Amino acid sequence: MSGAARVAAVDLGASSGRVMVAEVAPGRLELTSAHRFGNEPVRVAGTLHWDILALYRGVLDGLRAAGEVAGIGVDTWAVDYGLLDATGALLGNPVHYRDGRTDGVGDRVAGRLGAQRLYATTGLQHLPFNTLYQLVAAAGTPQLESAHRLLLIPDLIAYWLTGELGAEVTNASTTQLYDPRRRAWATDLMADAGIRAELFAPLREPGTRIGPVLPSVGLPGDPAVLAVGSHDTASAVVGVPAAGEHFAYISCGTWSLVGVELAAPVLGEASRRANFTNESGVDGTIRYLRNVMGLWPLQESLRAWGAVELTDLLRRAAGEPALGAVVDLDDPAFLPPGDMPARLADACRRAGEPVPATPAATVRCILDSLALAHHRAVAQAQRLTGRHVDAVHVVGGGARNALLCQLTADACALPVLAGPIEATALGNVLVQARALGVVGGDLPALRALLRRTQQVVRYEPRGTAPAWRAAARRLGWED
Repeated sequence: MSGAARVAAVDLGASSGRVMVAEVAPGRLELTSAHRFGNEPVRVAGTLHWDILALYRGVLDGLRAAGEVAGIGVDTWAVDYGLLDATGALLGNPVHYRDGRTDGVGDRVAGRLGAQRLYATTGLQHLPFNTLYQLVAAAGTPQLESAHRLLLIPDLIAYWLTGELGAEVTNASTTQLYDPRRRAWATDLMADAGIRAELFAPLREPGTRIGPVLPSVGLPGDPAVLAVGSHDTASAVVGVPAAGEHFAYISCGTWSLVGVELAAPVLGEASRRANFTNESGVDGTIRYLRNVMGLWPLQESLRAWGAVELTDLLRRAAGEPALGAVVDLDDPAFLPPGDMPARLADACRRAGEPVPATPAATVRCILDSLALAHHRAVAQAQRLTGRHVDAVHVVGGGARNALLCQLTADACALPVLAGPIEATALGNVLVQARALGVVGGDLPALRALLRRTQQVVRYEPRGTAPAWRAAARRLGWED
């Protein structure tokens, strides 16, 4: 491989979006920010929506700021979708996965189709907002009845850029309507759930050339849009600078996605009961992971408190007693937006834990509880797969939270390697660069380039594992 390429990564998260530009060549990988913008959902007539046109405007502003590039890759959060009519027009703003329309739907669907069958077919973790449940909740609505095509969010952005319809597999695998063994849509399951299979676009793999940007979009040069790991976690896992296979990853932001990388899905009953998911990854891999609530409780607490300085709050939280109060952050009570400190206090009372009396104590409760959830998921992933883990890689925004990284090392009794913060964008651009022929090799080769070019901070466990095991028992968890 030789030469160099300049490519753009469109990375849309649940609270913000950005366009990053990378200069990639053999032995070189430099990433800069072209544009960042907010992602603020809008509640209309009781329904929480994504403001998809504002997001698309942010994408276009970022791509124009990026200047001339050879490739563009798009990754976003999972499960949510837009519906198109027969002319390709969007029928309405996509509904946000935190909207309450799916409350109770997942249990009804599992009761009707069978929880074991759902897992054996799709390998997907039971989460109340999975695309399957969203579509069942929308059954009979005029919008769904008149829809000609369903596109997940990154595929919708790619369609607007190129006019080409398709469904990239790493994000398709989050819908609970996809078979990870065959890397194909689960059409029999769709039929039994009352969902039209013709809604879904043909699948495409990461590295596929989707098409040139339409002239009407008005971008400089002649860039191609390339399929990447369009679920942001799929790109983030590519961006993990691991050596060998004995590692766990935590892609930590609004959510913490905690797991290991496998060659094949794990579909047994023990895995289903542990609520682990099998999502397709780049190069035919499986992202075997568990969704943990992540930094969402901290983000919502900061919103509730108003003008507070996070750096000072984290410093004071570090001085609070360790494991003074812990809660199960996967409690569905923490899923919706709203007064998070009040819900945390209520959860502490229900669990018989001390109620945090200050914002610093609340932050320590959140971070201790999150580190404990990280430990639980890493330990379960090892037991369920037989894959021994020597180190935990924390990537994404959570990698800059030194207190959380240290607590995670302590809880897991394993070294934590934190960084890169921009793992999602890096994974995105590496897949593009390989598709353009600038770099070559498999995932270990791409990760070797990351190790040579990206900064990682190491946190060693401090020998407090017995205290963490005792805290897990307070929540009724296994060690």
